Amino acid sequence: MPIPIIIRTKPFDTDFLLLTPKEEKQVLKALRFLADNPRHPSLQTHKIEDTLFIEAYADMDISIIFERTKDTIILRAVGHHDVLKGL
Repeated sequence: MPIPIIIRTKPFDTDFLLLTPKEEKQVLKALRFLADNPRHPSLQTHKIEDTLFIEAYADMDISIIFERTKDTIILRAVGHHDVLKGL
């Protein structure tokens, strides 16, 4: 399976800048897993009910919200688990 194209949105970039350096590192590691294997166990990837969005965990407190097509991942938001409220 080819590596997907990853598209960052402005809201994702804005959220990312609010993270601590440690959190940024965890998110970048999670994004590598997401690109290589979206079902990687540590991501605990799951569809968010009643939305088009999927959630993956960078750690126990940081979520990555994204949409997925066959060959593209669109990053929508990242942050503490209440980040979905901003979408």
